[in-house]
Amino acid sequence: MKKLPLILLASFFVLLSVAALASEEYFPALKKQLKKTYSALTATPDPPKPVEKFEPIIVEVPTPELNITLPTREITKEYDNHLIAGENNGFGLIESEDHFQQLIKNKKLVSVSQGTGYLVDELTHSHPYVTPRSKVILEEIGQAFQSLTKQESFFTVSSVTRTPEQQQNLRKRNRNATAGISSHSYGVSFDISYIRFNGKKGGNRSAQKDLETVLNEFQAANKIFFIKERKQSCYHVTVR
Repeated sequence: MKKLPLILLASFFVLLSVAALASEEYFPALKKQLKKTYSALTATPDPPKPVEKFEPIIVEVPTPELNITLPTREITKEYDNHLIAGENNGFGLIESEDHFQQLIKNKKLVSVSQGTGYLVDELTHSHPYVTPRSKVILEEIGQAFQSLTKQESFFTVSSVTRTPEQQQNLRKRNRNATAGISSHSYGVSFDISYIRFNGKKGGNRSAQKDLETVLNEFQAANKIFFIKERKQSCYHVTVR
């Protein structure tokens, strides 16, 4: 084995000396850093701060006043019966004057003027026409009324069938008239005045009592519905 040159041996011993010196400075620092890191990992964490309670902000908003126009005539379940009877027992809603004339031509509406126990008044916002069955019931009511009074008494029919246009015109004149569809527009309703008997306007308690008795009997027999309209001073009658 060849001997190493002297200079290489000298360099080797120098490197060993430098390494020894470096290790004396480096390893204590590394040990210190590892201890610091371990302490950080094993330390007990601080407890979390409590969450502040949220308090909602209440803002008062003024409630607007509702501008609602209430109907002048109360639509009740009782009146609904009249509309249902009109839909089921007539020939449908009379939509216009032309439709009304067509129903007359087809004899689905017949004229009424007077008969035993009743007289149709001069009409301004309706037509003196009803369905054939409604005419039969009207005549039966008239006969029953005259039979009950035991004299040739008669009541007055003040309104009969109206087209929707006539109903709107009546509404303009009389705010108590039904807004929208009326049972009068099916050809099965008519109004009987209870302040006009025998062609005379005025109170007649005896005749009114007899008329109401007849109407109650016909309603109990499921032939009609009727409502006493106080503002119009009439009985609104719809044939079932």
